Amino acid sequence: MKLDSKIPSGPIEKKWDQHKFDMKLVNPANKRKFKVIIVGSGLAGASAAATMAELGYDVHCFTFHDSPRRAHSIAAQGGINAAKNYQNDGDSIYRLFYDTVKGGDFRSREANVYRLAQVSVNIIDQCVAQGVPFARDYGGYLANRSFGGAQVSRTFYARGQTGQQLLLGAYSALSRQIGAGKVKMYNRTEMLDLVLVDGHARGIITRNLKTGKVESHAGDAVVLATGGYSNVFFLSTNAMGCNVTAAYRAYKKGAGFANPCYTQIHPTCIPVSGDHQSKLTLMSESLRNDGRIWVPKQQGDKRKPSEIPDAERDYYLERKYPSFGNLAPRDIASRSAKEACDEGRGVGETGLGVYLDFRDSIKRLGKDVIEQRYGNLFEMYERITDENPYQVPMRIFPAPHYTMGGLWVDYNLMSTIPGLHVLGEANFSDHGANRLGASALMQGLADGYFVIPYTIGHYFASHKIEKITEDHPAFKEAEAEVNQKINKLLNVKGSRTTDSFHKELGRVMWDNCGMARNKKGLEEALKKIPSIREEFWNNVKVLGENENYNVALEKAGRVADFLEFGEMMCLDALRREESCGGHFRTEHQTEEGEAKRNDKDFSHATVWEFQGVGKEPVEHREQLEFENVALAVRSYK
Repeated sequence: MKLDSKIPSGPIEKKWDQHKFDMKLVNPANKRKFKVIIVGSGLAGASAAATMAELGYDVHCFTFHDSPRRAHSIAAQGGINAAKNYQNDGDSIYRLFYDTVKGGDFRSREANVYRLAQVSVNIIDQCVAQGVPFARDYGGYLANRSFGGAQVSRTFYARGQTGQQLLLGAYSALSRQIGAGKVKMYNRTEMLDLVLVDGHARGIITRNLKTGKVESHAGDAVVLATGGYSNVFFLSTNAMGCNVTAAYRAYKKGAGFANPCYTQIHPTCIPVSGDHQSKLTLMSESLRNDGRIWVPKQQGDKRKPSEIPDAERDYYLERKYPSFGNLAPRDIASRSAKEACDEGRGVGETGLGVYLDFRDSIKRLGKDVIEQRYGNLFEMYERITDENPYQVPMRIFPAPHYTMGGLWVDYNLMSTIPGLHVLGEANFSDHGANRLGASALMQGLADGYFVIPYTIGHYFASHKIEKITEDHPAFKEAEAEVNQKINKLLNVKGSRTTDSFHKELGRVMWDNCGMARNKKGLEEALKKIPSIREEFWNNVKVLGENENYNVALEKAGRVADFLEFGEMMCLDALRREESCGGHFRTEHQTEEGEAKRNDKDFSHATVWEFQGVGKEPVEHREQLEFENVALAVRSYK
C-alpha cells in the first residue's frame, strides 16, 4: 500500500486555487458519459450527488433510508462553522484553520484543513441561496454564536435543528436533479460490497431491503459518504441504523483505514437511565453558550440543585479553563465531567451526570430569549426526562458521538483504491484527533459541494476507463460472496439475538476503548472481542429469510462487521502510545491530568491494511508536517 497524499506545492493559502487550475478537466459534453455511484444521502452524499448531476455526470445515489431526508445529518443541532467574520471579532480563514488544527491536537493534515476553512465561506452563501433559514439578528443579518475551542463567534445556526435545515437544502437540490432525470435514486438499498476491476473501484453490490434482492451496479467511480462508526459502542448518539459496513467492506477490499481509535465522546448528552436503552440523545453543544456546567463541591451531595448555594458549587470548566470556560473543546469537557463523577460528585440517581444550568442566563436575558435560541432542544429534553430545564438544570453526561477516523484519502479525497472517493465523516482527513463542534456539517458540505466535483473530474480525465457492465465476472464473484455471507448468517440458527452480541461488544469497547484507555484494558479487549465474534458465528439467531423485508438480517450483517472492526480499533489505540484529543491513554497524561502528546514518535496518521479476519493488519504511516502551525502544547487555560 502506497500513501501518496498528493498535497500541492506552494504557500498553503494558494494550494487549492493552484490545484484547481492544474487539475485536468472533463469537457462538459463528455461528463454525461461518466457514471458516478454515490453511497449515502446525508449532507456529503446529497450535496455531491446534486452538484455532480448539475455538472452533467450520470449519478446513481444509494441510501438505506426510505428517503434521502432521513439521513443522520438531520440530527445535527447546533450549527455550522464558517470564517465570515460577520461579528467583526477577529475571525479569519487562517484563524479557523488554526483553531481546527489545534482543536484536533495537531493530528490532522494542514493542507486539507486550510482548504476546509477557505471553502467554508462559500458554503453559507450556497445554503442561503437554497433557502436554508439561518437565524438572523434584529437588522436581518445572519446571526452567529460560539462553539467549543474558539474565542470568536463563527457558527451559523437554525435554532437547534441546523442539520435538518441544511439537509433539506441539499435534498431540494438533489430532488431537482432526480426530477430532471440526472440522478437515479435507490432508496431502501444497502451497499454490501465494493467491486474492483483491474484494481479500480468500478461498482458496488447492494441488497434491496424491501425484497432482499442482491444486485450489482457498475460505474466509472464510487463515492462513499456513509458517516461514522460510533455505534460500535452500542449506545451512542448516532441513529440506530448508523454502521461501519460500507467503509469496512471497502477496507477489506484494500482501502486503507486511518486512525480508527480517534472517537469523540460528546460532553452534553442525556445520561443513561437503564439497560433498556438502545441509543442516547444528544443535547447540542450550543447550549454551552448560555448554560453553566457544575457539580456539588462535596462528594455525595444529593440536595436539589436549587438548595445548593453558589459557594458550594464547582463550575469546574470555568475554574480549570478560564480562557474558554464552558466552551472548552469536547474531549476536554467530557474528560472533566468523567473526572468529577469519578470523584463521587456526579448528580442524578446513578451519579453519572453533571448539571447544565440556565438560571443565570434566564435572569440576564429573559426566558423568551433562551426559548428563541434553544426552545426545541428544551422541549426535547423535557419530553425525554419529564424535567423542565427552564426551572431545573439539565443533567448531562458524555456519550460516544462522532468518529474522526475513517478511510484514508489523499488531497483529492481518493482512497488507496483508485476510483474510490470518500467524503464527510467516512474519511479521516480534516479533524485530527478531535473535532470541534459545528465542523462536521462544514466538512460534509465542503467535500460535496466544493471539492469532489473538481477532483473526480481530474480522476476521469487522468485515467482511461474501459466501459463495463454488471455482466463482468468481478460482479458475479462479489455477488456470490455476499449471498454466501447472508446464507451463513441465516443458517447459524443459534439461541442469542444480534442485539445481545452488540451490547456485549459495546460494553467491552466502552470499558476498554472509551473515554479513557490503557494498555491493560486494550489488551483485555483484544482477547475478548475474538471470542465474542466466534460465539456470534456459532450462536446468533437470525429469524426470517432473505427474500423479503428482514430487519434482523440487516442488523446481523452490521454487527458482524463491528465485531471485526472493534478489534482493529483497539489495536490502533494500543499502538498509539500517547494521549491526543479524543484518544486518552491514562499512562500518558500530565500531572494536571491533561493529555500528553508524543510528537517525536506519533506525529503521523496510522493507516491499516487488511490481511484477513483474525489476522493483524499491516500498519502504514503518513507523516504529518506542520509548516504553518507550530506544534505546541494544546492549552485552553
